[in-house]
Amino acid sequence: MFDGFDPVLLARFQFAFTISFHIVFPAFTIGLASFLAVLNGLWLATGRRVYLTTFQSWLKIFAVSFAMGVVSGIVMSYQFGTNWSVYADKTGPILGPMMAYEVLSAFFLEAGFLGVMLFGLNRVGKGLHFFATLMVAVGTLGSAFWILSVNSWMQTPAGYAVAANGQFIPEDWWAIVFNPSFPYRLAHMVLAAYLTTAFVVGAVGAFHLLRDRGNASARLMFSMALWMATIVAPLQIMAGDAHGLNTLEHQPAKVAAMEGHFETNRDGGMPLTLFGIPDMEAGTMRGAIAIPEIGSLILTHEIGGVVKGLNEFPREDWPNVWVVFFTFRIMVAIGFAMLGIGVWSLWRRYKGSIYDAPWLQRAMVAMGPMGFVAVLCGWITTEVGRQPFTVYGLLRTSESHSPIAASAVGTSLVAFIVVYFVVFGAGTFYILRHMRQAPNVFEEGLNPREPIRTAGLTPGPAMEPGDAVTQPL
Repeated sequence: MFDGFDPVLLARFQFAFTISFHIVFPAFTIGLASFLAVLNGLWLATGRRVYLTTFQSWLKIFAVSFAMGVVSGIVMSYQFGTNWSVYADKTGPILGPMMAYEVLSAFFLEAGFLGVMLFGLNRVGKGLHFFATLMVAVGTLGSAFWILSVNSWMQTPAGYAVAANGQFIPEDWWAIVFNPSFPYRLAHMVLAAYLTTAFVVGAVGAFHLLRDRGNASARLMFSMALWMATIVAPLQIMAGDAHGLNTLEHQPAKVAAMEGHFETNRDGGMPLTLFGIPDMEAGTMRGAIAIPEIGSLILTHEIGGVVKGLNEFPREDWPNVWVVFFTFRIMVAIGFAMLGIGVWSLWRRYKGSIYDAPWLQRAMVAMGPMGFVAVLCGWITTEVGRQPFTVYGLLRTSESHSPIAASAVGTSLVAFIVVYFVVFGAGTFYILRHMRQAPNVFEEGLNPREPIRTAGLTPGPAMEPGDAVTQPL
């Protein structure tokens, strides 16, 4: 069935497919674990039931997302042995220990305290339960630390030597772990995870506010998410700028592809190309819509700064400009849209009508999945931009794959597609269905002008005096 196909291309498609499914779950659970820790801490500090209700609602979603992230990650690790055994052999002395550190120091921390976080509230006490929730949040950040260090080393290798058998062996573990692009990539990814989670939480809150403006938990979610968007979106843009400057220094061909920059600008600054059609064969940008000089200003912080074009590099070392150029622009556009939502919410807060803004709420619902789109586009930009290398400048993708037939890779690819859509489709359906269920909490006095609808809720023995509050966030 797959005779005549390139096994390397099929293996790349397979890894791209599985990692595209996988990355959305860690991007969500990193931010959601921190959100849950904050909710738990606020509940302990204030005694307000709305924090506990919101915590319990999102805890179920976290559990399912965490499980799907673990399963999809295990599948990816097997591909190193099946499809990329040469790569695994050559990079094993460096990447193997780092992956082990991630399991020992981060994943075990998450997994060890996850059960207490999920089921221990009424068994171990509030303080220990809060500590477990914090440890899960720390564990997710620890996993991000090690995984991004591994990926960053593949982008900007450092601290290694090459043995006689072609293996990369460690010489300086500090230089390996904290390689040149790692701090920028870590900051960029963690901020992306927080933004992704904020817009999902905000979209759910906005969805329920459009149905019932008095829902206390929906108000809490909407307000907290918008504060996160307002604070983190500009930080993310600054982190992205710093990451871009670092990439220009260490991976200039990738930046040239991101900007659709074929010819080095020797007379005047490089324009900022907003849109165009890359023509890789002719080495030019067709129908470009560009702003003169601004590209150089952004990349070099000088109006006339020189930026190498792709024609300065051998053709066989070019990444796919089409993919990198457009995914980068989608990511940036979403980032500025998030910034716009944050500014809009500040204006509504200033007017005192953050909960009476149906168009802002509709915009938040529409932006709910956009964080995942931005993460995927950013990851594609990073990984496709590294091509044609698995270890940038040192090990080519064509030299990294296993001696395996195209039919075997293609068959497993089809199996992955079928199983993933069934299993993860079911999990996603459950999450979306749970998000549609309005979290209810009995709280009086949220808005004297508009009493909360409390159909089916009456105060009883389970309701404590501390459950009544005066204002949500």
